[in-house]
Amino acid sequence: MQNTFLESTNLILEPLEEKHLSSQYISWLNDEEVTKYNSHGIFPNSIDKTKQYIKSIQFTNSSIVLAMIEKQTNNHIGNVSIQSIDFINSNADLAILIGDKKSWGKLYAFEAFMLLINHCFNKLNLHKVTAGTTSDNIPMQKVINKLNMEKEAILKDAIKRDNKYFDIYLYGLLNEN
Repeated sequence: MQNTFLESTNLILEPLEEKHLSSQYISWLNDEEVTKYNSHGIFPNSIDKTKQYIKSIQFTNSSIVLAMIEKQTNNHIGNVSIQSIDFINSNADLAILIGDKKSWGKLYAFEAFMLLINHCFNKLNLHKVTAGTTSDNIPMQKVINKLNMEKEAILKDAIKRDNKYFDIYLYGLLNEN
């Protein structure tokens, strides 16, 4: 049963729930290639740990975590989130994880972020959304640039991976309406 929250041409975004919990989902969180550019994969993930996370997000107004469902296959392919929602300062941060490698390169990140940005600006009445990525995450930088987000800051040597340091690029987009 679908619990559609946001929808686009190719995607359904629905609240992340225990029904999305699967060995496939857990494997994404432990896959070195999938988690290369994010904070997952540093500590091992399990069904119980992920179940606890899903329960923790059910009753918060500071984040919205959504499962990405590919319409054509009805498969859970990843998650997107609006996090650190700050209604006082009218901003939030966007994040994404596409775990299904067959879904990479299909512009789903762009499509999902467009839905989130629209929701942030038109439903949550936020003034600004932000997103960050590492200096070597070229695919994410392409998505962010296509969204016309502006690079606002560089955090030098902020991430250490494979015994090398990488910068974090921080981007922002203002609601001009």
